[in-house]
Amino acid sequence: GRRRPLYESSLCRIKCFLAPSSLSLGSHIARALSTTACRQVNSSEGWLSKLLHVRKIEPGKDSHSRLLSDTEIVYELQIHDVKPDGVQPYLKGYENYCQLLQSKAPDCELIGSWQVVIGDQDQYLHIWRFKQGWRSAHSSINLCNTDDDLVKLQRDESKHLRARQNQYMLPFSFWGNPEPKHHGGMYEIRSYVLKPGTMIEWGNNWARGITFRRANAVAGFFSQIGQLYMVHHIWTYKDLQARKDIREDNWRKPGWDECVAYTVPLIREMRSRWMRPTEFSPMK
Repeated sequence: GRRRPLYESSLCRIKCFLAPSSLSLGSHIARALSTTACRQVNSSEGWLSKLLHVRKIEPGKDSHSRLLSDTEIVYELQIHDVKPDGVQPYLKGYENYCQLLQSKAPDCELIGSWQVVIGDQDQYLHIWRFKQGWRSAHSSINLCNTDDDLVKLQRDESKHLRARQNQYMLPFSFWGNPEPKHHGGMYEIRSYVLKPGTMIEWGNNWARGITFRRANAVAGFFSQIGQLYMVHHIWTYKDLQARKDIREDNWRKPGWDECVAYTVPLIREMRSRWMRPTEFSPMK
């Protein structure tokens, strides 16, 4: 029968990927593909040749981590599910733990701490920075397992937890290293599990896509240990209405539709958490 154009096949695959509840996102993607198709871009070089003023990441023979990140600094994401009746003692204990760990390990720095407001209830996220890279990360693990005071604080903390997990990550070079500062609003962390082998393509697309959303960008990471092929983007907004307005405004910027159209097929799973900073978070 008639061979369907490439963009029609892509649209079909994306519709199958999206859940019924994702109708709004699906309509955006359909609009993106339609807009892209109407432009009749027939260049044999493809979309990467159009990334003006953005460094193209070539797969080459280097590891993905070296291609996508230009720093030795390592980050840890901690995710703690807290018992509903243990929130206050947990927060007080974790604040004490943060102060003690940073006093004993100067290369270890808490950059952000948040409570999930929309998403997994009674969940807290903490991001740590290891200034000397993997050497600092390894030293911190040893210290937490051998220092009597830190061991006691962690033991007391565990009484208030239902579950916990962590990941070690690197920052995307085009996003830069996040700095503790007062953003004056709420935060959203959008987490994506990508198809294996697609991280370079994701990086190339977002090296361009970030230029449309720089004003609200806080941090972008990809995992190294823990859940692999996982990406975290952190944004800040004044409130939920501002989030809606800013996200809708992005669709009026030429090129944003293409970024979405090319990145959605790379995703296996995605989730969003709406968060507020804790009282002791360096990033407000």
